[in-house]
Amino acid sequence: MFNHKIVVVGDGACGKTCLLISFTKNDFNEDYVPTIYEIQSKEIKVGDKDCFLRLWDTAGEEDYDRLRPLSYPGTDLILMCYNIENPDSLVNVYMKWAPEVKHFLPNKPIILVGNKLDLRSDPEVITSLLKHGKKPVTNKEGYKVAKKIGAINFYECSAKTMFNVREIFNYAAEYLMFQTPRAINKRVCEIL
Repeated sequence: MFNHKIVVVGDGACGKTCLLISFTKNDFNEDYVPTIYEIQSKEIKVGDKDCFLRLWDTAGEEDYDRLRPLSYPGTDLILMCYNIENPDSLVNVYMKWAPEVKHFLPNKPIILVGNKLDLRSDPEVITSLLKHGKKPVTNKEGYKVAKKIGAINFYECSAKTMFNVREIFNYAAEYLMFQTPRAINKRVCEIL
């Protein structure tokens, strides 16, 4: 059996924990509870092979910047997350998360994940962002950052609707087992 450690990083409240719960438990919880760190796991099949994924959920809050690197040793792959309804979280991918990961985990593969896809077209979210002169992050903006940080792939997903959740982890497991990146996934189907 293949056994791999995946660390999930990104700003606080960007959807990391919901993504992991959605994948491991087929459940969704809208309540935000900040994570210091938590480990979840799931066994999946890739072709005819079993793969055990250890999923490390890390704290995105600045207060934990000195503790977070303690979760990095032994990491095989990083899921770097941002929140589609929060453009600043994508800026932080480029300005904070990519430099941190490249410092502590040089040459480890990164998958960029845009969480909360279901909120991109939500009228309340759009109105709230417009009041501050902002808009939800577009697929194209996420794709550009994925290329800039050297991500092996890019996904947008919704933990709430489960859209693309399994695909992210299946791709990660497949990559880790066979070390063969496919072209970055630029297209996303969005059901409005």
